[in-house]
Amino acid sequence: MDWISGLLVEQNSLQAVVVILLIIAIGLGLGRVKIAGVSLGVTFVFFCGILAGHLGLRINQQMLQFAENFGLIIFVYALGLQVGPGFFNSFRKGGVKLNLWGLAVLFLGTLLTILFSFIAHVSLPDMVGIMCGATTNTPALAAAQQTLEQMGIESSSLAIGTAVTYPLGVVGVIIALIVLAKFLGGKENLQAVGKGEENPVFIATYVVSNPAIFGKTVREVARMSASAFVISRIWRNGTVSIPQSATVLDEGDKLLVVTSEKELEELRIIFGKEEERDWNRGDIDWNAIDSTLVSRVIVITKRHINGKTIGSLKLRNHYDVNISRVFRAGVTLLAEPDLTLQMGDRIVVVGKESDINNLETKFGNAVRNLNEPNLISICIGIIIGLAIGSIPISFPGISAPVRLGIAGGPIIAGILMGSFGPRIHMVTYSTESANLMLRRLGLSMYLACLGLSAGEHFFETVVRPEGLLWIGLGFVITIVPVLLVGWLALKFGHLDLGSVTGMLCGSMANPMALTYANDTIPNDNPAVTYATVYPLSMFVRVLIAQLLLVLFL
Repeated sequence: MDWISGLLVEQNSLQAVVVILLIIAIGLGLGRVKIAGVSLGVTFVFFCGILAGHLGLRINQQMLQFAENFGLIIFVYALGLQVGPGFFNSFRKGGVKLNLWGLAVLFLGTLLTILFSFIAHVSLPDMVGIMCGATTNTPALAAAQQTLEQMGIESSSLAIGTAVTYPLGVVGVIIALIVLAKFLGGKENLQAVGKGEENPVFIATYVVSNPAIFGKTVREVARMSASAFVISRIWRNGTVSIPQSATVLDEGDKLLVVTSEKELEELRIIFGKEEERDWNRGDIDWNAIDSTLVSRVIVITKRHINGKTIGSLKLRNHYDVNISRVFRAGVTLLAEPDLTLQMGDRIVVVGKESDINNLETKFGNAVRNLNEPNLISICIGIIIGLAIGSIPISFPGISAPVRLGIAGGPIIAGILMGSFGPRIHMVTYSTESANLMLRRLGLSMYLACLGLSAGEHFFETVVRPEGLLWIGLGFVITIVPVLLVGWLALKFGHLDLGSVTGMLCGSMANPMALTYANDTIPNDNPAVTYATVYPLSMFVRVLIAQLLLVLFL
């Protein structure tokens, strides 16, 4: 049985791999068990790691640190890639608002930290450690430790405070999300918003009856309007055709227009009469509308299309076809001329079947090509992320520079690569399953190693006289800001539950709670808003952890 002992006890690289994978397997298995209809999922890996560390299971410290950091890097970078294509669009629509709500969570937790330090007579360094654990923010812990060392103050209690409050910091956010969803109106909010967001692109038909546009070209009408729209088909004298920018509109022309629902009223004023027909049902057979034109979904798999705008391709002139919509990362986009196409985009094309067949050859439509992982761009992106995270940012009055670290840098790089990579013709596309695999594997490695490192002294710290007090204070710092700000955002901020949960998880730097939210909410809003809020919140938390020590010690 010496070989079993060598696999589990003897500290070497092989033993480290076996122990980490064993903790992950057991944690994921137990995470599927539902209690009162709730399962912790991948979060259970963290608690299995704590138990293994408490029972005396140890691995090489360098291997432990490497696996923990590598897992976190993979997770946050893959998350950035996932939300990158729609990140800046979502930020323009409500990113400032979301970040303000996230900062409210942050500053409320900071206020409680200062208050508890005076009321409960807990030293400020200990309270900063408790706050870092309650908000599951290890970069803030590292920054605070470095600040104390530069001030010549012992920093070991920081890590202990973080270790004992971290587990409830993880679970507390999940508990708060459950309370928000079931008892504070979140479930009704999700249903109401979900119905409105199922089809953000709206299709309508108009009969040209406004004399102001008689005899004008499609290009001229588009310049007259501030609304974004695409004319997919035009019916005239019983025949249907694909309009071009030079097509002249006449009285009585019937137009099939793709736009957003908020633009309908303005387009009604521009074109004239709107036909009362619902073109937005999921059961419409677009190929049965007329016998001349067909509609087909084509997947972009040719690299030379990656990064080009729709307008630059001049599809109407060269192929006599029209793109009406683009499906990307679960989001439906209007096919505007300045929209940049990316590998993996699914485009809705309207035209004659022979013309669409020619376009299909140009765009690829070979789904098998998308299954090949683009490891070069992933490696380059992670390197760029680590470089960004290492940049020192100095502030007046703070001796130690602030860095985004291995959590902040890679997620920013992932967002930038996912959003702008195609514009420099870098293929950053990965299938949904591949991205999910990277995120789950990275997060599981991170949690297993984090639990192992915290488990060694976890229980002996808890039974100390101040241990339960620290846990209680940390739990309050975790749950009160999340519940209060979450309820206010739902009640008065007019945000849907998916956006609120992503904002809360991002402001609390809690990827485990985000995973729970992604598993329970049927849209990508949690992941998008998490990435929108996380960089600024993480940066400010790192800064505040240092400011508290510099200003109050």
